[in-house]
Amino acid sequence: MRYLHTMVRVADLDKALAFYCAGLGLQEVSRFDNPAGRFTLVFLAAPEDVEAAREKRAPTVELTHNWDPEAYTGGRNFGHLAYQVEDIYQTCQRLMDQGVTINRPPRDGHMAFVRSPEGISVELLQKDGSLPSAEPWASLPNVGVW
Repeated sequence: MRYLHTMVRVADLDKALAFYCAGLGLQEVSRFDNPAGRFTLVFLAAPEDVEAAREKRAPTVELTHNWDPEAYTGGRNFGHLAYQVEDIYQTCQRLMDQGVTINRPPRDGHMAFVRSPEGISVELLQKDGSLPSAEPWASLPNVGVW
């Protein structure tokens, strides 16, 4: 398992970048605009981690800017922790065996979401792409929110 990133939703991307970059000194590693989904992702790394983060060998902070206005209350601005796993199906099965609800099953063999006992959303991402779609995962519905 490897720690990947922490996601924070931001209402004003320019203001957030001023804080994280000009204020804290983090540097932009990559940016992804998704017009269809109406959001922008900006990944930031500490100066000593920039090169490793570009090669996906160091963790980042992911700023998620949803283009449509939204009030972030109750911690909604904090999105999730993300971990890369060797086998997403084995990891999800182990969690289910412990009584954990898989909020977003890995139907695509690539991504799943679960929640910690404290309600923190945790994203699991398959290492090196996606596994072939497999049951029971392909047929499981989403449960709750993540």
